Amino acid sequence: MKPVAIQLFSLRDEMQKDVKATLKKVKELGYDGVEFAGLWGKTPEEMAELVGELGLVPISAHIPIGDLRKDASGAIECFKRVGCKHIVIPWLDEIDRPKSESWENTKADFERIGKIAAEKQMSLSYHNHGFEFEPLQNGVLGFDNIFETISPDLLKMQQDVCWVHFSGHSPEKYLEKYKNRCPLLHLKDYSRENGEFGFRPVGHGEINFVSIIETAEKCGVEWYVVEQDQPTVGKTPFECAEMSIKYLRELRSPQK
Repeated sequence: MKPVAIQLFSLRDEMQKDVKATLKKVKELGYDGVEFAGLWGKTPEEMAELVGELGLVPISAHIPIGDLRKDASGAIECFKRVGCKHIVIPWLDEIDRPKSESWENTKADFERIGKIAAEKQMSLSYHNHGFEFEPLQNGVLGFDNIFETISPDLLKMQQDVCWVHFSGHSPEKYLEKYKNRCPLLHLKDYSRENGEFGFRPVGHGEINFVSIIETAEKCGVEWYVVEQDQPTVGKTPFECAEMSIKYLRELRSPQK
């Protein structure tokens, strides 16, 4: 089984309080790497030294498209200095989404940013939510419009299995359809207990991760990235992170 990282947005309050202590705890829990959502006041060099000291791999960073539009080269270079090999656009406002009038301009920005990333020997990925699975006027899903019309040399996929599943689609089928295009797979679980949506630690909700990981191992995924936007009721973010990695360690064991 491929290595496991955590998206540090899941621990954002803890990172705000004490960066080093939080990263040390991440390592102690058994995570192999980290995905960034900012640097929490550290310089790229300071963060690179810190994760190196703790034995964590800096794999990637979520960077808002607005920052990449303003200075793609500078924003990408920042995380290259940390040691990341991937950058990810994590969200699109309505004005930039596939159903918007400005969608073709957004795609052109993706391609331009992807070229800059490639020049720096890094890759650009796009992280989905649920709105990408709304059909366009021609009936094609926005998700497919993104990845069928932009070259895989310029844009990779960071599939978020929670939102694919919640939208009524199969994470496995999308991994197979875009085989070798998803280097970083976001593992996120959820529940609809009593009709209410709630995030859950990986393996503690509705999603069949055994099937997803079996497929991912055959489809070119390089890293699994745990993300939980909000902690489960009654649990701290660290407790949720521990439940997720414990579940994944069990899958990783020889008995599994």
